[in-house]
Amino acid sequence: MPLFYKKGKKYMLRIFTDSDTDITPREAKEYGYTMISMPYIINGETFYPYKDGTEDFDFHAFYDMLRKGTLPTTAALSPMEYIEYFEPVFAAGDDILYVHFSAAMSGTFNAMNLALEELKEKYPERKFYTVDTKGITICAYYTVRRIGKLYKEGKTAEEILKWAETEVDKAGTYFYASDLKFFAKSGRVSGFKAFMGGIIGVKPIIYMSSEGKMGSIDKARGTKNTIAKIIDYMRKLQDNIKDHEIVIGNADAPHMVEELRAAIEAEFGKDLKILVVSVNPTAGSHCGPDTVGVVFHAIHR
Repeated sequence: MPLFYKKGKKYMLRIFTDSDTDITPREAKEYGYTMISMPYIINGETFYPYKDGTEDFDFHAFYDMLRKGTLPTTAALSPMEYIEYFEPVFAAGDDILYVHFSAAMSGTFNAMNLALEELKEKYPERKFYTVDTKGITICAYYTVRRIGKLYKEGKTAEEILKWAETEVDKAGTYFYASDLKFFAKSGRVSGFKAFMGGIIGVKPIIYMSSEGKMGSIDKARGTKNTIAKIIDYMRKLQDNIKDHEIVIGNADAPHMVEELRAAIEAEFGKDLKILVVSVNPTAGSHCGPDTVGVVFHAIHR
């Protein structure tokens, strides 16, 4: 954990992220993150991914449950829950950098700000920094990994914030879903109904905007044409794509991953740094099973 000095006093910078970024407990430990668990609700029972100390999650069982008709909901954390995460760090004399999923997508950050107002009165010398990844699931994951590497290199909060000013908006993210009822129910995708068009077999292509919101940007009929359009966006927007990781995310859709991976490698070559991750259950409650997408280093979103 990096050690710094401020006015002659030593302190540590502790980094936080949340489960909505798709990071796993093992990866969180690798980079030094403390993970905040974002809840989802099924039949009135609230679940907190990984909060019980488990390092694994049965994604297939979760998404299979959704395939059989379960429609989960999500909820914001309370100010007290945020205090429980942050206060021990401030009490130890350390500062916090929280790399979080898009603030534009949830009211949970209102509760976080209330918690911070209370904590700042109690610990006025402590600093709280944030990096808004302006994304969720793989879009956020992409930035969380890169900042984790900077943290391990000993970069200060100020250096990381400076890096994020330009790099956060270079996480180009495009995805599509096979079952549209989950996105339709969530209401979190702007223009979604217009792009659905009521045509059987048409798949809206969704992207993450520079405002940190999901929007329908295009549509195509059938999987092959949908992937071709995603590859076209990658071709037009990629920035030194082979020098950066490419992340493919999926909601229990390994066959769809392989189709997308094959198309990416056919276009850009097999010498790519491709990672495959599972969409976390909280975000998955809104996208549903058989969703797949990609994030890559882009000139802009």
